[in-house]
Amino acid sequence: MTVALPRWVRGLYVLLLTLFLGSAIQAQDRVISGKITDSKDGTPMVGATVTVKGSTRGVSTGADGTFRLPGVPASATRIVVTSVGYATQEIDISNKSEVEVALAATNAALNEVVVVGYGTVRKKDVTGSVATVKEKDFNKGVMTAPDQLIQGKVAGVQMLNNSGQPGGATTVRIRGNASVRAGNQPLYVVDGVPLDNNNARAGASGIGLGTSPGANPLNFINPNDIASMDVLKDASATAIYGSRGSNGVVIITTKRGQSGDPQITFNNSVGVSNILKKLEVLNAQEYKSALTQYGLPGGDFGDDVDAMDAITQTGFIQNYNMSISGGNDRGRYRVSAGLLDQDGIIQKTNFKKYSGNISAGYKFLENKRLGLDFNLLTSHNVEQLAPVTNDAGFQGNLVGQALLWNPTRAMRNADGTPFVEAGSTTVNPLAMLDAYNDFSNLTNVLGSISPSYKFTNDLEFRMLYSVRYASGNRRQEIKDWININDITGRGVAAVGNNQLLTTQWTNTLSYNKRINDNLNISALAGYEFMKFQNRGTFLSAQDFDEFGLNYYDYLQYSTNSSRNIFSFSDPVTELQSYFGRATVNMYDKYLLTATFRADGSSKFGENNKYGYFPSFAAAWNISNENFLKGSSLISNLKLRAGWGITGNQEFPAGASLTRYRFTGTGSTARTNFARSDLKWEKSTTANVGLDFGLFDDRVYGSVDYFHKDTEDFLFEQSIAQPGPTGKYWINLPGNIINKGVEIALNGAILRKKDLNWNLGVVATFQQNELTNFGAQIIETGSISGQGVSGTTSQRLANNRPLNEFYLKEFLGLDKTTGQSIIGNDETPIYAGSPNPNIVLGISTDLNYKKWSFFINFNGAFGHMIYNNTATSVLPIGNLGTRNIAKNLIGGDIQESRSNPVAASTRYLEKGDYMKLANLTLNYNLGKIGNTFRNVNISFTGQNLLIFTNYSGFDPEVNTDKSIDGVPSFGIEYTPYPSARTFMLGLNFTL
Repeated sequence: MTVALPRWVRGLYVLLLTLFLGSAIQAQDRVISGKITDSKDGTPMVGATVTVKGSTRGVSTGADGTFRLPGVPASATRIVVTSVGYATQEIDISNKSEVEVALAATNAALNEVVVVGYGTVRKKDVTGSVATVKEKDFNKGVMTAPDQLIQGKVAGVQMLNNSGQPGGATTVRIRGNASVRAGNQPLYVVDGVPLDNNNARAGASGIGLGTSPGANPLNFINPNDIASMDVLKDASATAIYGSRGSNGVVIITTKRGQSGDPQITFNNSVGVSNILKKLEVLNAQEYKSALTQYGLPGGDFGDDVDAMDAITQTGFIQNYNMSISGGNDRGRYRVSAGLLDQDGIIQKTNFKKYSGNISAGYKFLENKRLGLDFNLLTSHNVEQLAPVTNDAGFQGNLVGQALLWNPTRAMRNADGTPFVEAGSTTVNPLAMLDAYNDFSNLTNVLGSISPSYKFTNDLEFRMLYSVRYASGNRRQEIKDWININDITGRGVAAVGNNQLLTTQWTNTLSYNKRINDNLNISALAGYEFMKFQNRGTFLSAQDFDEFGLNYYDYLQYSTNSSRNIFSFSDPVTELQSYFGRATVNMYDKYLLTATFRADGSSKFGENNKYGYFPSFAAAWNISNENFLKGSSLISNLKLRAGWGITGNQEFPAGASLTRYRFTGTGSTARTNFARSDLKWEKSTTANVGLDFGLFDDRVYGSVDYFHKDTEDFLFEQSIAQPGPTGKYWINLPGNIINKGVEIALNGAILRKKDLNWNLGVVATFQQNELTNFGAQIIETGSISGQGVSGTTSQRLANNRPLNEFYLKEFLGLDKTTGQSIIGNDETPIYAGSPNPNIVLGISTDLNYKKWSFFINFNGAFGHMIYNNTATSVLPIGNLGTRNIAKNLIGGDIQESRSNPVAASTRYLEKGDYMKLANLTLNYNLGKIGNTFRNVNISFTGQNLLIFTNYSGFDPEVNTDKSIDGVPSFGIEYTPYPSARTFMLGLNFTL
């Protein structure tokens, strides 16, 4: 007899059987993992696709080139590996669970994606002058800001570290200086968000010692989060940014998550740094000898000290970064965190950066046409700063105080406390370190959200909304026991707070259609609105009683008469823009690009609210012509030509408006007079370039000629008396001409299975001149220190390079009197340009099996540097009380101690230099056990050697010596010295 099972029992049986069979089938699936590298140099391939042959199952490689592909059927025997610009490979996985694949390039340089304004293109379709630097080619070592990653890597780009202080500002010039008053720094764009060059670090005053050097506005970005940087140099590439593209554009693209299982990547390094170069001053024995030579009875205190050694230290550096990423074809994510803790080489200086980044991109709907990307980048910087300033007076800043300290005089008392001589104007630098405290806190948040929708495969709408917020707080004090004028017995303290807020709303509609095999059209139309706000407060006070606390923590217990309160709120700046771009590609040989942008800015008067910026470019892919196809010599040859107009509005908000300031309780004074006809400063650029590749791209590069003409210079001018007191902005007549040739050359010297050697050279040959300027002359380049206060060293003058030095001509010393001989009847002469004629970068890498070796040099030639340190800090007149420069003793002529301090060509030196900026040795351990993958150990040296005849700290210098906002260039004055750094790194993936 048969007994029927209840239906629920039968259903449960079927379910259990299904689960069992499914588990059995799943158990037969495999996991394939491995690593994909570039066969040329062994670097990891990021974003390569790995799929099971004959299926759609696949993943992408991560930042370290590794992948993990689960669910591979037992019956599968091959996987397919693909990457844009590389030959596809099929790999046999029979009886394998792990593979290593090296992909060979197929014109990779041409097929790589280049980021341009509001979009991307293949490099072979670029019509403008654009250079791309990927992560694997970045400079190695400790970097506080991303601009340092590409120093010496891009033709036409000069980068100087203004100060050796960690986090210090940099000077970046793309194709030279092009403005007499507005900014010369390029526009930085981070993941589609254009930044301003403002910095929210508060309290620019050195509270009695001068003006503190600025901080790098890019410090809030973690260089470890950056995937690539694209430099747009000519107007045909930058005109899409209109009024902000005149000085070039640097587009920073941060890393994104890759498809695959979650993986954790660690990048960690520790290191030390020391002073790169010390100035040659007299030691104790030499100082005593000099006193005897000059017959000076005093000045020998019987000790032997090195003041520069006393204030410097071996700085310890720690840099830790971690990221988690993963996803699939529906969504990818990446989360990262970083900590940089860098001691400066001067005691009591430090830079800490805590950074985080969250980015993700998702696809919605069954057809995946609805997308959503978002990015949140945040950081908090903590700085401890030294009393090193740009324009210290006769009592000097910390570096100047150390240089001029008498080497025979003890710096500490018998009880170990710093020696302070009451009434003396010579300040003990050790005492200065103890008396001075300066802390800055800066918080930055950059967030963006970007939904998109593809109406068709060819037509996409994208919206981007972003907010950047920055808040800075700074607290400074000098104790009352230090012997500095107006601080002794009083003390001084200050607190500053600044805030920046920028919002952006961008809408773009892009169209990309291949009409037929011979015609491709891409177009972009967009609208953008940006709003900039900047405000701050500053409080200072004196006359404090000692409570064992920092003065800035009890400002209310100062004297009423000493308190100073200052606050500001810049006029809100708004920028409204309409822009478009169209590119036509015919036969994959002939390319035409047209760009137009209209910018409306609240900075300008009613009659010129809008500026209009067009550009046109064409390219001819000669290597695709029939007469060159299949050539064994020429693998790529493209001719480019472009013309365009860009603008510059980097000048204060409200420049065209009438503005007032408070002068007292209830009273105001007009500081700026309205100018409704104020024009836009604009640059017209023409560019002709040739891209080439030879011998299957064993040798490739580009040559560009550029001619840039800037006019309608924006300038702030005082009203001539007897007119009312105040200033107004005008457009000066004239043209600034920057022209030159750029060369980028790369070659694979060796390409073997286990040995590869590559060499890259970038060089720029350029000229700069101010023309049609009439008889007007603008002075700048302030010279600081005792005896030279109020002296200028540079001029903006007709038919001269910008900032040419204008100095008295030093002809030597009189043999009889020991006084300076000044030529040309003591009338100053034009003595040389601070703008280099040649900017050079050399990079090479050597790869042997698991070893990699990278070297990077950078340099500049054909320019002059003014050594303000030698002028006023170490003159012969110091002898007997302070130290002097070593080269003043032992010459054929004995210089008189009464020889007056004066700015002259005596202190103007050739600035030519070549620097071994970066050297890295890397060993790839690969996989260790079942947990650690892509394990790398590296050793990096930075600023190792410098070849120069310049006598100062470092020819790579640019102390800010501007006057009334007119920039200076090429002056050194007691800067924070540069450091030589050694780092040991360990990177791995879990």
